[in-house]
Amino acid sequence: MLWIKALHVLFVIAWLAGIFYLPRIFVHYAEGLARGEDVRRLIIMARRLFGFMTMMAVLALAFGLTLWLGYHDGGLWLTVKLGFVGALLVYHGVCGWLLARLVRQERLPGALALRLLNESSLLLVVPIILLAVVKPF
Repeated sequence: MLWIKALHVLFVIAWLAGIFYLPRIFVHYAEGLARGEDVRRLIIMARRLFGFMTMMAVLALAFGLTLWLGYHDGGLWLTVKLGFVGALLVYHGVCGWLLARLVRQERLPGALALRLLNESSLLLVVPIILLAVVKPF
């Protein structure tokens, strides 16, 4: 089971790398577009990163489910953690929606809103990590 746990952690880290960086690409896109810069490369980067982070999310969830079924370790901490994981999946979906708008060259929110989106992922990730490590209840 330790190999499963190690793979779960590895894929979660890879997924979070995308979660943290994709909104930053959106910020650069919005600011570059406002300055009249060529932002086509950012669209390509965003599409590739979203594909990668989606694949990593699926693998992280699959290994996480395997852990849950194997350990049957639960409690309130796990229920709360899974709530935050669900919110992170919604965040992932919002990133996909923004990417679709970017690809269609539709208007995105302003750079400040995108910066806030970028930073808000930590409000989901920190409790997930704390709950998984500390298991407070």
